[in-house]
Amino acid sequence: MKKSIVGRLALVFSLSLMLPLSVMAAGGNVHLDKANNDLTDQASLQRGAKTFMSYCSGCHSTQYQRYQRVATDLGIPDDLMKENLILDPNAKIGDLMTNSIPEKDAAKWFGAPPPDLTLVARVRGVDWLYTYLRSFYADPTRPFGVNNIIFPSVGMPHVLEGLQGIPEPVYTIKTVDGKEHKTVTSTRVDKMGELTPQEYDQTVRDLVNFLEYSGDPVKLERHALGWWVMAFLVFFTIIVVLLKKEYWRDVH
Repeated sequence: MKKSIVGRLALVFSLSLMLPLSVMAAGGNVHLDKANNDLTDQASLQRGAKTFMSYCSGCHSTQYQRYQRVATDLGIPDDLMKENLILDPNAKIGDLMTNSIPEKDAAKWFGAPPPDLTLVARVRGVDWLYTYLRSFYADPTRPFGVNNIIFPSVGMPHVLEGLQGIPEPVYTIKTVDGKEHKTVTSTRVDKMGELTPQEYDQTVRDLVNFLEYSGDPVKLERHALGWWVMAFLVFFTIIVVLLKKEYWRDVH
């Protein structure tokens, strides 16, 4: 009886771990482009932080970070952080990176309060974010005039439209049971914004790079420490094997 209960608990625990993956995979028939971001590229992280503060922080927060920690990790002097990246004149360098938009007003304007983005890269994945920010297209039927290929009926405006331009949908038509079904599979930009397509892709990659850093600021340190741990375990194993041979030498 006890083994049966333990087995059921183990099954429930396993399913609970698999559930987030299955939810993220839902609707996963859309191809995700590779972000190919690099957490060791400090210049990219700095550009990503600037893009986030300029275009995203008005609605979204990263409230589990502090300005001071970001400045230190990204190699940004405190005075430059205050002048260029802290947009709230009342905020201090040691404050959490919250936004000033009232939650009730945000819920009224967008249908729901914009989520905190500290952990969004860990939840969604960097490839999903990279593809999402490059998949908006003009849709006059939507409240903000845009839709998204991998997030249909999205309630967010295309805040980077000034940089990218106005993406137009490219449709694929399939015939099913004698009826034509039109699906948006890609976009094209006829009227470019401030950046070329290549420059826009790099800007999005920098932003995704910063969001991945935000979700796990010590990732590089943890990976570096992991190699030392593995080396210690290998060395310790060798010592244990030699000790075992020494202790059992007289027994045989």
